[in-house]
Amino acid sequence: MITIEHLKKTFKKNKVEAVKDVSLEVNNGEIFALLGPNGAGKTTTMRMLSSLLIPTDGKIFYDSVPLEQDTVSIRKRIAFLTNEIRLDGQFTPDELADYYGRLYEMKPEDIKKNKKELFDYFGITEFSNRRYETFSTGMKQKTSIAICLLHDPDTIIFDEPTNGLDILTQRLIEQYILKLREEGKCIIISTHILDLVGRLADRVGVIVDGKSVYCGKVEDMASSQGVETIDEAFIKLYEENHEESAIVKK
Repeated sequence: MITIEHLKKTFKKNKVEAVKDVSLEVNNGEIFALLGPNGAGKTTTMRMLSSLLIPTDGKIFYDSVPLEQDTVSIRKRIAFLTNEIRLDGQFTPDELADYYGRLYEMKPEDIKKNKKELFDYFGITEFSNRRYETFSTGMKQKTSIAICLLHDPDTIIFDEPTNGLDILTQRLIEQYILKLREEGKCIIISTHILDLVGRLADRVGVIVDGKSVYCGKVEDMASSQGVETIDEAFIKLYEENHEESAIVKK
């Protein structure tokens, strides 16, 4: 379970307030979708959740334990996937799995077992001795997800997990995310694909201009804004909370 209280992040070098005030809660056995326009602060929030960035202010708790209190231990329980972090193209999936497995201090037999399960599911096995840089976009994404999940983490944080993929690869990844939910994992996904939110997510949080403006069940999002669809609800939340939109209305 993840709890975020009034999270903030300011980058001192360029004095940008990327995250101004984000609060939300994600439960175990739940898929939580994080929505927001480009530049809203979603990726920065997820980087703070994964401990790659230190918040300027606010608190992050994992099962009631503050992240800064036990960072190393909590980090071992997290899987964080973003397009901005890429695997080394010179290595094969087999080599990458062995390397990251040892990095997470996994037993050799557990590396072998988990690698086989994930590689078989994502169709990587027959390509496991080819260099990562030779793969298609879809195969790279599937390999990245497999490596990311190798250590059987409790918390899954995926930034745009199906972005730019063909429909078959998208569906394969979606089905595995649903499987992770059944296993009781705590899952956060960031996406611009609202249909994906409707298919996968239990609850949704919306961030506009670095601030959380909605957090609730997916099925309640539209009715809470007095509209009929998630798309309409998202647009309304954006227009009501985006600073430039507010100025125009005045």
